[in-house]
Amino acid sequence: MDSAASRSQLADFILLLGRLLLSLIFLHEGSVLASDISATVDTFAKLGLATPVAFAVIALQLGAGLSIAAGFLSRLGALALAFFCLATALMFHTNFDSQNELLHFEKDLAIAGGMFVLVASGAGSISIDNLLRKPGSLHPWLRAMM
Repeated sequence: MDSAASRSQLADFILLLGRLLLSLIFLHEGSVLASDISATVDTFAKLGLATPVAFAVIALQLGAGLSIAAGFLSRLGALALAFFCLATALMFHTNFDSQNELLHFEKDLAIAGGMFVLVASGAGSISIDNLLRKPGSLHPWLRAMM
């Protein structure tokens, strides 16, 4: 018979797995963008985006990706990436005559949905957020972000 504790442990393991899978695409893409910064800046310029935007996207993808993977300020990281995915879908993937663009649009919406679920649920007990929740260990506003 399943106990409430074993269901809770399973849920926390599933949250960890979900966080790792959600963060993977951003850690990979951020790493690829950072590995050839001149090509990244050129690509962003062709899209009409300035160099600082390229650096901000890299920082967002790597920083929020690590945040979600580690479960540190994961709600904040997930919220940032949810809005990033929505913006990406609406700004770059609206040519629905192209099946590929439609697929990217839907993928970005699905990832944003997963991020919003993570914002609502939090990182679970297998996270840095959970380790830092001890009373008095953090400022109250920072603890609220976890």
